[in-house]
Amino acid sequence: MISFNTYLIAYICIYLTSFALYFAIERINVNYLKKYGQKAPVAFEGMIDEKELQKISRYTTDNIRFKLFQTSISKIIFLYIILSGILSWLAESLARMNFLIAGLIFFAVIGLIEVLMGLPFDYYHSFVIEDRYGFNTKTLKIWLSDAGQNWWIWAWVIFLLFQLIMTILYPTVIAPLFNRFTSLEDSELKDGIKRLAKTEGIDIKGIYQMDATRRTRHTNAYFSGMGKAKRIVLFDSLIRSHGQDEILAILAHEIGHLKKNHIKKQLIVVSVVSLFLFFLASKLLTWEVMYNSFGFSNMSCYVGLFLVGILWEPATFFMSPIGMAISRKFEREADFYSLGIIKTAKPLSTALKKMAKENLSNLNPHPLYVFFNYSHPPLLERIEYLEAREP
Repeated sequence: MISFNTYLIAYICIYLTSFALYFAIERINVNYLKKYGQKAPVAFEGMIDEKELQKISRYTTDNIRFKLFQTSISKIIFLYIILSGILSWLAESLARMNFLIAGLIFFAVIGLIEVLMGLPFDYYHSFVIEDRYGFNTKTLKIWLSDAGQNWWIWAWVIFLLFQLIMTILYPTVIAPLFNRFTSLEDSELKDGIKRLAKTEGIDIKGIYQMDATRRTRHTNAYFSGMGKAKRIVLFDSLIRSHGQDEILAILAHEIGHLKKNHIKKQLIVVSVVSLFLFFLASKLLTWEVMYNSFGFSNMSCYVGLFLVGILWEPATFFMSPIGMAISRKFEREADFYSLGIIKTAKPLSTALKKMAKENLSNLNPHPLYVFFNYSHPPLLERIEYLEAREP
């Protein structure tokens, strides 16, 4: 057990405060749903009945309660590991090894603990909660293959290079390892997508449908690819549940992101922020007080990286509203762009209503919860915005 000092106590206070606030926001959202989620909003009247509303409330509540339980257990175990001195003992044991090997072992042990902690929760969420509401389509074999992906040790990868490589390789190399991509079968829909893309000056390399229902019935669609040439991927669940005009409206929204340069803007923000963080980390790695505060006499770089990581975790909670606000702004702009292309709000509005119903989306999130957690404006807000602009 390491000895307590001013810096360690300050960190624990900040860490527990961020968790307490996180816990309170989740509970506020549940209570808000209980108070206002018993009656369908006007925009959903006639589409979602009382029974479906109750199902949405149960799904949202079950997920939040499970997340709170998982987070509470994880935080308790994390604090125990930090305060017990296990990691400082591990760092001392590795001190005489080759620097690179010692660093890899140190992070591998931490990664192993994290993975082993997360596996039971992930299994329960997939095979109990998601299965209870008809979303899970995974088999045990698929779940085990997915779990294996979490064993990556990526802490030493250069951040921006990793981002770039993933952007290039994910759609053509990585994604096909886990899902089957086939050319879109619906010729009428394909022609409609091509016309829409051509009108907006986008070169389409291919239009694909993905067998998403192997794992889930949630719906989605996205663009991928670098430069002007783009691939369009539609979840098979989206094709089955939405009409052509709705799918085109969804893609028009995604085109809005491209035309408004949201991806480039996000990359610039990430680049600037990561540059600052790497600079700050370089200073913290030589700050002896940080090591001593957590009971480490060994000022190895890998120990320093770990400590910088745990200092950053609670800080991200308080900084997340900034990123969420920027993301919500981009989503509003993309909605507006879609409206300008399609010339009517009805297709996208109807698509959003269907997605809300199919995905059991919370229709009454608390504003404070939205402030901290929503990368998109609440569905009801988006729908009301679109319908208010319907000719």
